[in-house]
Amino acid sequence: MKSQEASETAISKQWWVLLAVSLGTFLFSLDVHIVNLALPTLVEDLHSDFATVEWVPMSYFLVLAILVLCVARLGDMWSKKWLYMIGLAAFTISSLICGIATTINLLIAARIFQGIGAVFIAVLAPVIATEVFPDAKRGLALGIITSTGWVGVSLGPTAGGVLIEHLGWRSVFLVNVPICSIGIVLAMLAVPRGSSNRSDADFDFWGALILAITLTCLFLGITRIQGEDLDGKITWVLFVIAVMGCVSFLWSQKQSDRPLLNLSLFRSRELSFRLLLSLIYYAFATAVMFILPFFIKLVKHYSEQQVGLLIAVLPILAICVGTVAGYLADRFGERSISTIGMTLLLIGCLTISTFSQELTVKGYLLRMLPFGIGCGFFQPSNQSAIMGSIPPQYLSVASGLWFFSQALGQVMGITLIGILFSRLSASQLPVDTQFSVTTAPVEALVFGEQVSFRIVSAILVIGLVICGFLWQRQNQRLRINRT
Repeated sequence: MKSQEASETAISKQWWVLLAVSLGTFLFSLDVHIVNLALPTLVEDLHSDFATVEWVPMSYFLVLAILVLCVARLGDMWSKKWLYMIGLAAFTISSLICGIATTINLLIAARIFQGIGAVFIAVLAPVIATEVFPDAKRGLALGIITSTGWVGVSLGPTAGGVLIEHLGWRSVFLVNVPICSIGIVLAMLAVPRGSSNRSDADFDFWGALILAITLTCLFLGITRIQGEDLDGKITWVLFVIAVMGCVSFLWSQKQSDRPLLNLSLFRSRELSFRLLLSLIYYAFATAVMFILPFFIKLVKHYSEQQVGLLIAVLPILAICVGTVAGYLADRFGERSISTIGMTLLLIGCLTISTFSQELTVKGYLLRMLPFGIGCGFFQPSNQSAIMGSIPPQYLSVASGLWFFSQALGQVMGITLIGILFSRLSASQLPVDTQFSVTTAPVEALVFGEQVSFRIVSAILVIGLVICGFLWQRQNQRLRINRT
């Protein structure tokens, strides 16, 4: 009787743990997409410009890219419970600072702090669930965590539009505070401390530092190009440091006994190509989600709530299709489904490039249909291919690499689409006229959006070629096995 009660108590605690980590995952996903709706408003309210406002989402993703490999390593060394709670606490405090920020620089600084908290939440939540649940229920637990993340993605645009229209842009940050507070209490009471193997010598501090400097210099240089400082010495110095840092990082990882990045894994051509495809996908998807609020609000003059509803259609469509795509990937193979997904993404990019001032809601939905379906087909099948391309003992490493490619792609997507959109839109203005996204003529914004996505489609062609190559290799192997 006592053993049965103890078993029921343990099971009950498992679900409380799942609630705690799912809440964190929901917040992380919600915040990524809720902020984009506020960007056009931030340009006006904080007296900023397009290039500077880009750093509100980009600083968040940059921190994720820098720290994801470090946090994955720290999770093996120290208590995951306390690291997760530190992440929630940092997310709470930074959300409050974001909500009361009076300058764009303070807001960006707070977003950097928020990104630090977010990476602890995103990386450790599935690991904690994996440790707590038995093998028979592990898939269910991870599936629930993934679903809560998608709920956050779907709810972000809609909630953001409602909050901004009725309570102002500060509310999209302040809404995190009470939810995070509940998450901290749940984590403190439910999440077990777990085992840890603390050894400072095991952490590759220099590798982490070199990676941070390299990525920071790279994206600072890219954003300076957008600010029309291509001839400036500082810009080129930043790029030189980034190149030297990349070489130094690869060398340090090769020499280290406990590297952040196990370079031997990249001997797998499948893994290398799949990570590149992941980077291309997230760069494109983030570029779309970044530009859409500006286009819909400034060209079509819709309210924030209407903007949120239109953008929310995309993740909802991806969720519905993703479930079917997962089944099809198991049935016909990840390579075929991901190739179909990349094809639809390319078609979607071309249809997005036809947006105009006369665009109707029906026309918008029809043009976005290939993009939404393509996301649902490509992302889960490509992630499954990544996880299945290396031995089981390296699954956590594969997960970290996938997350790294996601964060890096998101930063690149914002920077590159920002450069294209602002430069192309500015090219339609009279000579010596300073470009401002809020005051630029509608015709200039439409031209910038259309040509930007035609250029981006060329990058997706590269992705489609890679998908086709991997699919062909799979077919060749099947023919060899049959003979």
